[in-house]
Amino acid sequence: MVEGHRGSAAVPRTPGGMGGPFEAPHVQPVRLVSLDAFRGLTVAAMVLVNNPGTWRAVYPPLRHAEWHGLTPTDLIFPFFLFIVGVAIPLALGRRVDGGERRSAIVAKILRRSAIIFALGLLLHAVPDFDMASLRIPGVLQRIAVCYLVAALLFLWTGWRAQAGLVVGLLVSYWAALTLVPVPGFGPGNLSPEGSLAAYVDRALLGPHIWRAARVYDPEGLLSTVPAIATTLIGALAGHWLRAGRARGVTVLGFLVAGVAGVGLGEIWGVWLPINKPLWTSSYAVLTAGAALLVLGACYGLVEARGWRGWTRPFVVLGVNALALFFLSSLVARLLIVITVERASGRVSLHAWLFDHLFAPWATPINASLAYALAYLLLWLALMWWLDRRQIRLTV
Repeated sequence: MVEGHRGSAAVPRTPGGMGGPFEAPHVQPVRLVSLDAFRGLTVAAMVLVNNPGTWRAVYPPLRHAEWHGLTPTDLIFPFFLFIVGVAIPLALGRRVDGGERRSAIVAKILRRSAIIFALGLLLHAVPDFDMASLRIPGVLQRIAVCYLVAALLFLWTGWRAQAGLVVGLLVSYWAALTLVPVPGFGPGNLSPEGSLAAYVDRALLGPHIWRAARVYDPEGLLSTVPAIATTLIGALAGHWLRAGRARGVTVLGFLVAGVAGVGLGEIWGVWLPINKPLWTSSYAVLTAGAALLVLGACYGLVEARGWRGWTRPFVVLGVNALALFFLSSLVARLLIVITVERASGRVSLHAWLFDHLFAPWATPINASLAYALAYLLLWLALMWWLDRRQIRLTV
């Protein structure tokens, strides 16, 4: 993910001391508190939904849709990719404007993408490091690829070309899913086994796909194409932020585009179902529209109105978002790998903690949620400690 320096440039204020919503155009600060808060909200939600006390008892909004459809949880990953896209013009644009050689910028992009991809592989390798069945796709791997492509496109194309690529990628993916025949299933099959995306994953990756399904990968090869479009939509939002318009105009642009995106995604969903594992074009447009609405709300509250008090916990999480996701995922895996002895036999440390600290005083579903909240709060405390010492864990 692209992150700037720790400090922020001063933001112009109206005479009353609070940024007015329709003040004159201004230069964006080095860091946007609203974007950090949005990133923090997103990664907090990611940690929360990924770490219940038990998967047997989870509130429906904290689960992904079974296949077609949408839950609040299905918004989290596209929001994350959208934010990665927003940050690209803000961070790389400063380097280009500052005269840094493009070759040096490209080298940094390649290095960052490779490290993020490698961290994703490491998460999948723990604990047995079985290379014969190691899952190659994954959340961090998709972030790495989407960042790489979107960042390079930002360096070598303008916003109009990027907007055209968004349309081209989404329409082409729609056509591929619905028109290209899959052996044994024919064209237009959108089932877990019969979709073109699943067929490509099985054909090219073999055993190196999601173990829970073995017939498709939710972060697979072909479905990364529309995920790149999601990231590019974020980059277009970043262009809008860099344009120096009045804050009220910036907010209005986000809200109008967001409503349009949600509406278009819903309409497109009539012909191409909204589906996260396939990252259907309708899903990409709808979730990008929702992300624009949230970014517009955050920007309006924080940058235009100056209401920053509520953002502090989320900014703390947002500035170390990549480290938080990787470390929280790694520790969660270790809690399952490490076992402890009890009367009924050995159980994972995760199960032991849940059974002893949460299950005795709440219903299963509330105990499961309490475990997830406690896990999130522990990481918030650690990130707060790092922030107080001005420690940034970046790649």
